[in-house]
Amino acid sequence: MMQNYSDSTIAFQSYDLTEVRHGYTDRTLKIDISNNTFEIKPVSNVMKEKFIGGKGFDLYLLWHAITGNTKWDNPENEICIASGPLGGTPIYPGSGKSIVTTISPLTGSVIDSNVGGYFGPYLKFAGFDALEIQGKAEEEVAIIIDGFEGTLRTVKPPKELSEEAYDITDYYHDMIGNGDPRNVSVVCSGTAAKHTLFGCLNFSWYDPARKAVRIKQAGRGGIGTVFSDKRIKALVVKCPRVTVGLNDPADKETLMRVGRAHSTEIREVDLKQNEMSTIGTTHLVTIMDDYDLLPTNNFKFGSHKDASKMGGEVFRKRFNPGFDGCWIGCAVSCAHCVKDFELTTGPKKGKKVLVDGPEYETIVGCGSNCGVFDADHVIEMNYWCDTYGLDTISLGTAIAFAMECYENGLITKDHTGGLELNFGNKEMALELVHQMARGEGFGLIVGKGVRVMNEIFHKEYKADRDFMNDIGMEAKGLEFSQYIAKESLAQQGGYGLALKGPQHDEAWLIFLDMVHNYMPAFEEKAEALHWFPMFRTWFGLCGLCKLPWNDVQPADNRDTPEPAKVMKHVKWYSEYFTAVTGRPIDPDGMIKMSEVVYNFQRIFNLRMGHGRRADDRIPFRAMGPVTEEEYLSREERYDTQIKELIGLNPDKMSLNEKMNSLRDYREDRYEKLIDAVYKRRGWTNDGVPTIEKVKDLGIDFDDVIALISKWQ
Repeated sequence: MMQNYSDSTIAFQSYDLTEVRHGYTDRTLKIDISNNTFEIKPVSNVMKEKFIGGKGFDLYLLWHAITGNTKWDNPENEICIASGPLGGTPIYPGSGKSIVTTISPLTGSVIDSNVGGYFGPYLKFAGFDALEIQGKAEEEVAIIIDGFEGTLRTVKPPKELSEEAYDITDYYHDMIGNGDPRNVSVVCSGTAAKHTLFGCLNFSWYDPARKAVRIKQAGRGGIGTVFSDKRIKALVVKCPRVTVGLNDPADKETLMRVGRAHSTEIREVDLKQNEMSTIGTTHLVTIMDDYDLLPTNNFKFGSHKDASKMGGEVFRKRFNPGFDGCWIGCAVSCAHCVKDFELTTGPKKGKKVLVDGPEYETIVGCGSNCGVFDADHVIEMNYWCDTYGLDTISLGTAIAFAMECYENGLITKDHTGGLELNFGNKEMALELVHQMARGEGFGLIVGKGVRVMNEIFHKEYKADRDFMNDIGMEAKGLEFSQYIAKESLAQQGGYGLALKGPQHDEAWLIFLDMVHNYMPAFEEKAEALHWFPMFRTWFGLCGLCKLPWNDVQPADNRDTPEPAKVMKHVKWYSEYFTAVTGRPIDPDGMIKMSEVVYNFQRIFNLRMGHGRRADDRIPFRAMGPVTEEEYLSREERYDTQIKELIGLNPDKMSLNEKMNSLRDYREDRYEKLIDAVYKRRGWTNDGVPTIEKVKDLGIDFDDVIALISKWQ
């Protein structure tokens, strides 16, 4: 019987339900909300063989929907969401991811974000490998995909429905769930997304143990801002109960064997390693602090005496007990929450709420990087960012930049509307967040991100552009995620060469380089900047989380020939892919598979006016000390490097001379790393994939060849 939705229907279409075949439905759904139409499209052989799923499908669909002149707020820009052929497998850990792709308000180019929650798998089980949303609604709409009834609806949500994320998700889980909210997943943003350039998307699932709707975030690059600009209130999918057979694996026996083996290993070793099932990623706070890698005061310092106040032991006491996975059956179970947290600010002041997280990036971005070491402050920032629809990474890095500009007199209270933005002023940091939600005050300027703030401060306030370029922690327009890269050349390359901007999900080499010392030689770093981005890309193609791969490692991993790669798990993943799809693949084939999509995304950046060597620059603070204070805080280290690496005598040099010599050395070393990585990837010295490379990868389409020929 057809559901009786209370929202008023704008457009309606029935569709034939279809079963998944070896991980694919072999069709996608396009919704144009400008004219309220639905189009079901077949997945071509080229799309399936070359682009695999997930981010690959997103990029393929977006490429054919827009032009090189499309801006983020043009109606033709799309939001594409896909899982992947392995997505939705409840027996294998980390198999519930969605990948969201669009043109970013921050970078002007392609952005993608990998997110938990149930939407991507539910979308597939409702009948579609990928979804593309194009157009711009005249008034606010919600989109409902019902995989029980086989119906598609665009509806007008109730006027009284709040703009806050938890209210929206609660409403649609209740209304569409029709008594069983577990079968529903909702995508929404929040009220601050329409006032900023780094709005996030919230992806939901229902937690039956706590009888509450939970959310995870597709945070990076302002995807929530695009969602809000299109006037989408919510995107809702409903699907049947998930089972192992629903994804129709080609070899169920092998799938069960490798899935159980990986899950069993995680349960055996996690509590002896990082305890992610108990404290999530919060364990990283004290580890990063121990190795001088914890961003503090806008990435100026790497450690602080109060870091432990926001570490894993603190959150062990604050997290609500229980094993929490953002997908069914995930043994890592790292999606923790704080229950009955009493808010101290905002429109819900005094109310007790459930807070999803925080995770490491939020703790550091909204905590130590802003000079704050208060776990409760971070939890409150986490809640408001989620419910308002704000990326905590960009937010924290942007506020930290504004704070350093304020402390250096580049901006004053006259510019901030009276806010005293000193490091450590947690009350003012929260006020900026609430201003973003209200669409007023200096929060609107901070909400534009570091690159635009730099322009405003220089043009309107006459602030020192060179200094801001050095301390403004953004590249390609995207704010840095939360790791100090000064002493890790590998991570400098990981940030600078990342296709979408300085996000660690492409090449998180800081731990391998600085903690484990797995790649001491220059050549090893260059090789790592080829292999690791390719393998990490593979997770985004298949609908997987990377945490089970290398955040929980086999007990004997350090004794293997390539411990950084955790090859035991890589081999399991190759068996997993073959078991589901029936397509034989080995670890080398997985890298080649990813190279296709990775190079295509670099070419997509070129199409949008980016993607060359000049775009791979990073601010000097990511490489070394910008200020005298920074140098002096590590003077012995830097003096030793000048003597041993550069061959100069620091005792006979002024502080300014020492800083300049260190800068010249580190900038030169970074350029040489770029040369080596470009060569390894088969790109020109300007960072453009060669014609020979694209032919080898089989993506020598006419429009691709015509585009890259300009730079050969």
